[in-house]
Parts: sequence; C-alpha cells; structure tokens
Amino acid sequence: MTAVVFAGPTIGAEEAQALLPGSIVLPPAGQGDIYRAARQGAEAIGLIDGYFEGVPSVWHKEILWAMEQGITVFGSASMGALRAAELSVFGMIGVGRIYEAYASGAITDDDEVAVLHSPAELGFAPLSEPMVSIRATVDLAVSGMVLDAAQAATVLETAKARFYQQRTWKQILADLPVSPWRDRFSSWLETGAIDAKRDDAQEMLTQMAVFSGAGAPGNRQLSEQMEETLAWQGLVRRAEAQEKTLQDAERWVLDELRLKPERFAEFRNRAALRCLALQKVRKAGVPPGRKALLAQLNSHRQEHSLLRSKDLQAWLEANGLTAVQYEKKLGEAAQIAKAVSALQKELEPCLLAELQLAGAFAGLKARAEAKEKQIAEQAQPDSQKQQSERLQMTAWYFENVLQWDIPEDLEAHALSVGLGTEEFFELIRREFMYHQGVNTRPAPDSRDEAGQAG
Repeated sequence: MTAVVFAGPTIGAEEAQALLPGSIVLPPAGQGDIYRAARQGAEAIGLIDGYFEGVPSVWHKEILWAMEQGITVFGSASMGALRAAELSVFGMIGVGRIYEAYASGAITDDDEVAVLHSPAELGFAPLSEPMVSIRATVDLAVSGMVLDAAQAATVLETAKARFYQQRTWKQILADLPVSPWRDRFSSWLETGAIDAKRDDAQEMLTQMAVFSGAGAPGNRQLSEQMEETLAWQGLVRRAEAQEKTLQDAERWVLDELRLKPERFAEFRNRAALRCLALQKVRKAGVPPGRKALLAQLNSHRQEHSLLRSKDLQAWLEANGLTAVQYEKKLGEAAQIAKAVSALQKELEPCLLAELQLAGAFAGLKARAEAKEKQIAEQAQPDSQKQQSERLQMTAWYFENVLQWDIPEDLEAHALSVGLGTEEFFELIRREFMYHQGVNTRPAPDSRDEAGQAG
C-alpha cells in the first residue's frame, strides 16, 4: 500500500518512516498537496503538519475528493487534527488527544497547534512551543503536585497571551512572577515537558502501519458526491496546468540535449549509473539519515553557490524543482553515495579502465611519478609537525587549489573520493609538498592536460 504522510516540525521524516515503513514523507501540506498526492497514486494519506500562514492551507474539499476516490485519510497532531475534527463525519480518521480536544470543542483556536519552525533545509525544526503541549505539560505538573490549580492557570494564561511564534518555555518562565513555585516548575520542566503533538503523530503513524499491514480496504466512498464548485474547478485546472507545463518543459529540455550528441551521451551514462545505483539501494530499503541528507544539501549548495535561501529558491524554480522534489533527489544522492562508497574496492579497477580508454591515464601517471620523485628528495616533517600543519594544508587545498569553502564534514568528503579521513589528509599533505617545488602544476582535469586528444 502506498502511504503518503505530510509532516515537518511535529515529527521528522526519519522517525515517521521508522513507524510507517515504506511511507513517502512529504513536507507540511499546502493547498493542493493532498489533491496531488491522491492523483499520483496514494492509497492512504496521513496529514500531520500543514501550513497556516504565507501558504494557502489544505482545503477541506481536496480531502473529501481524496476520500471520494476510495483513499483513506488520517489526521492527527496539528493541521491534521483540525481537519479531522471538521471532516470525521465524512470518514476522515482522527487520531490522538489533540484531535479529540478539537472534536469535543474543548479547544477551538488554530493557534493551539501552531508553531514557528525552521526552513525545509534545516528539517522544519520547531522553534516555539505549541499551546497543546503547554497544556499537556501543565496538566502533568498538576497531577504530580508541582503546580496547584491557581499556579497552573497562571502559566496557561501567560502562555496564551503570547503570540504563537513567541511561545517558548524560556519566554513563558520569564513572564511569570518571581516566586519559589516558578523556580520549582522551571527545574521540573527539564525532564517533565511533554511533546503532545509528537505523541499524537506517533500514535497515528502506528495506526496507519497496522491499517497497511492488515491490507485494509480503502475508505468507503462518500455517500454524496462532493460538489464541484468554481473554486474547486479552479484548483484542479491550476494543478493540471502545472503538471502539463512541467511535462512539456522536461520534454523540451531533453530535445535540446539531444541536439548535442556528446553531451547527451555523457548525461545518459550518468543517468544509467544513477538508475543502477538506485535499484541497489531501493532493494536494501534503508532511507538516508538526516545527517547524510544535510551533508548532501550543504555540498550541493556550496558547489552551486546557493548559500542564501533566496538564491536556492530561484535555482529550484529555474530548474523545475519544488522543495519536496529537491529533498527527494538529495536523499537519493545520499543513498547513492553510500552505495558507491560500499563498492569502492570493486569500482577502482573500473575507474582505471575508464581512464585508460579515455587516454587520461598517461597524464595522471606522469604527474604521480614526478610527485613521487620530488617528495623523495625533500625532508619529511615529523608526525607532530604534520598534525599541527593539517589545518593549514586543508585550507590551502580547498581554498587555493579547488577554490571551495572547506566542507563542514571532511570525513564525508574523504569518503566521496574513496578514502578514509587519515588517507585523505595524507593525500593533501603530499600534494602540498609537491607544490612547494618548482614548476608544479595542479592535477590535470581537462582533456588536454590529461593527455587526451583535443
């Protein structure tokens, strides 16, 4: 069963996929996202996080339309709890205490679940505390006799008075009157605070896993057809037009590439290798970790000078990518890098064969022999000096030779060129020593320098 989950600040993609194996985890849902997921083959949809401000929110009608197609839709924790409370009568499945609180009318305000969070490239990390978690935490403090009823009411009133983006425990505690009970509550919070939204999201994903494992049939179709209003028809037209525009652009781009046979062959070979690597990692079924994903993000942004968010957004738009697609491709790249690293010993003979057939072997061999001869004639620094000069040589290699910023993760960079960290440092130490001699040249990278016919 193809399950799609919309999540962000409430629960991370890696944890969500661990609870619901094989699921596709997308960023918080905006208007049209559930409609698109339904059109693209989702058999079950889990709505956890969705946008409130700046991006139009998920429409009720797209959820109704998805259920009309026989797709089971779950909601929990945040936007999902809100929409489930509003649409449970039509068959949307609400899960968790927050959903129950909205469904019963115990809470009604949207800001109860709203949080400020970091951008997609930083994993949508929550930067404020949702009111529902504050309420759950205060309830636990009362039951544990950390707070009495009056003190609990003061904490809740203080928190509720703050704009949702400014609700942090640090700020709430600062707003409370100085008192022994405040200090006692502050100390207790270090281990007693509850993440109510995450708890509910975990419960929903667990239910979805049971639902999926049982091979449960799709949602019953709605007894009444959803009314296709002009607004709904407009959303459908925009979504379909966007898909057609993208398909046309992709076809045109490939046609332009075909006009350059050599470039087409180069990218076709790279695409073939990508397909083969993805087949291998998909069989393994292990999603990339968040650390690996962020390493790919940092590397890619550095390579293409996309260090500012607005530059990244402009690049994505120019290259026909959404933030979701970009993150997916980075994840694939992280998986491929891991698979390639594991095959390093098998790849080296193939790599040498490619160099020999391309005529690049001779130029690299000549430079390596010259380096060996020159280094042999130089005095070798002791190991202590080598350690002290390591940072200097690293900065020289990346900034002077490659004209890059120094990578944040040197271990990952070393693995990307098939070496361990210590082997990589030895590589650049020898290159540094070679450059101290006269008439040295950088490693050949063009066809002419490598001895290939130009």
